[in-house]
Amino acid sequence: MSILDRVAQLRAEGRDVISLCAGEPDGGAPLDVVTAAIDAHRGNDLGYSSALGARPLRDAVADHYSRWYGLDLTGDDVAITTGSSGAFQLAFLAAFEPGDRVALASPGYPAYRNILTALGCEVVDIPCGVEQRFQPTPALLAAAHAEAPLAGLVLASPANPTGTMIPRGDLAALTSWCDVHDVRLVSDEIYHGITYPADPRATDARGVSAWESSRTGVVVSSFSKYWGMTGWRLGWMLMPADLRAAVDALAGNLALCPPVPAARAALAAFTDDSYATADARVAEFARTRALLLDLVPSLGWGPIAPADGAFYLYADLGPALGRYADSVAWCRALLEEQGVALVPGLDFDPVGGSRFVRLSFGAGAAAVRAAVERIQAFQAGDGVAHQA
Repeated sequence: MSILDRVAQLRAEGRDVISLCAGEPDGGAPLDVVTAAIDAHRGNDLGYSSALGARPLRDAVADHYSRWYGLDLTGDDVAITTGSSGAFQLAFLAAFEPGDRVALASPGYPAYRNILTALGCEVVDIPCGVEQRFQPTPALLAAAHAEAPLAGLVLASPANPTGTMIPRGDLAALTSWCDVHDVRLVSDEIYHGITYPADPRATDARGVSAWESSRTGVVVSSFSKYWGMTGWRLGWMLMPADLRAAVDALAGNLALCPPVPAARAALAAFTDDSYATADARVAEFARTRALLLDLVPSLGWGPIAPADGAFYLYADLGPALGRYADSVAWCRALLEEQGVALVPGLDFDPVGGSRFVRLSFGAGAAAVRAAVERIQAFQAGDGVAHQA
C-alpha cells in the first residue's frame, strides 16, 4: 500500500507510472451487478441484514458451489462477510486461541500473518520454495508439528503472490493430514475461477475446494477477484458446523452485518451474463499471462513461480538484482527511475523474499509490454543486460 501511495504522488506530479503492484483486476463489476446496485439504492431499503448476511445471498453462494464444484450446500453453511478480510478475522477468532501455533506457507499473503499476530497467535512459517512449487506438503507440516503441535494451517490455491495451485490429490492429502492431527484448515480460495488449465473442461479447471475432501476446515472466498468487485468489500466463508455459533456471535459484534448495498447487488453476480463477463476477463488475463511469459526471459529473472492462477508472476531477480541490497531497494529505484511499480518479495516472505518481486498482470497486455520495456531499460542502465 505504501507503493501505491508513492504511485499516486508521482502521478500527481505529472509522472507517467505503470502500476503492476495492486492485486486488483481491470474492468470492475459485471453490468448485471452494477444495475442491481443502482436498483438497490433507488429502493432505499438498505437497513441491517442478519449478522451472517441476507439469506438469499447465502443461498446463492451455496448454489454457486453446486454449479462449480458439484457440492450440496445450503445457506446455513455460508456466512457473508466484509470482504475476505472480514472472513479471515472471523475464522481466526472462532477457530484459534491466543498462543495457538498456526502454520503459513512462505511466501504468502502478508495479512494472514498480521491478523494472526494481532490476535496473539504464533505464526509458524513453512518455507516453500521452487522444489515444493511454493506450496506446503504433509512432510513439511509434520516437521513443524513435531517441534510443537500446530493448531491451524492457512492454505491458498491459487496463491498470492505465486499464483501456484494445489492439485486435487495433494489438497486431499493436506486436508487428511489436518483431520488426522486435529489441525484446523483455513483454505483461501479467493482466486478460484482465475486459472489457466491445460484442459478447460477438467473438473478442477476453476480450482479445487477444500470442502470437496473434508468439511472440517474453513473456506474463504470473495467477490473481489473473479467478479472484479474489490471496493465493494464483500466476501464469504464456508463454516464447519462446530464454528457456526461462534462466527454468528462474533460477526454481530465486530461488524453487525456485511455491507447491505453490496450484498443486494452481489445476487446478480450469479447470473449467466455475469459469469460470462468474468470468464471473458479471465480469457484476457490468460492472453496477458502468455505475453508476459514470452517476455520475461529477456529480463534474465529466475526461478519463476508457475503462475497457474490469479494474475501474478513471482520471480527471483537473479543477476538482475545487481548492486541493490534487496528487492525493496531495487523496486524503489525502478519506480523512481522508470515509473514502474512492482511489489518486493519481502512483503510476502520476510526471510527469503529479499531477491523476489511480484508483478501483477491484471492491468492488461499493453501495460505489461510497456512495463517490461522500461524494466529492460532500467536493468541495462544498471549494467544488467540480457537477451531472450
